[in-house]
Amino acid sequence: MTVSTIMLIAGLVLILTGCFELIRTRHMLKIIIALELAIKAVSMFIILGGWLNGNMPVAESFVVSVIVIEVVVATVLSGIAISIYHKHGNMDIRSLRNLKG
Repeated sequence: MTVSTIMLIAGLVLILTGCFELIRTRHMLKIIIALELAIKAVSMFIILGGWLNGNMPVAESFVVSVIVIEVVVATVLSGIAISIYHKHGNMDIRSLRNLKG
């Protein structure tokens, strides 16, 4: 097996694991972790595509942009999760059905 095949299989496993966890869980922190896992796999696919095409500088700049966006998303979602915990006493997304506004 080549390196690109191994990276492709590992990326698919990471994306499938993240999507499965997004579907399965109702806990906000686990949802954030699953989303981060799937985004890391996308970053790995971008690096793999740049390596296969011989265009690593472009792929690296895209990955840096994805990492910055990922950190912002994780920070905002963590803040929302903390405020939900303070308001409802748990981090279950089913408690969001009671919100009005």
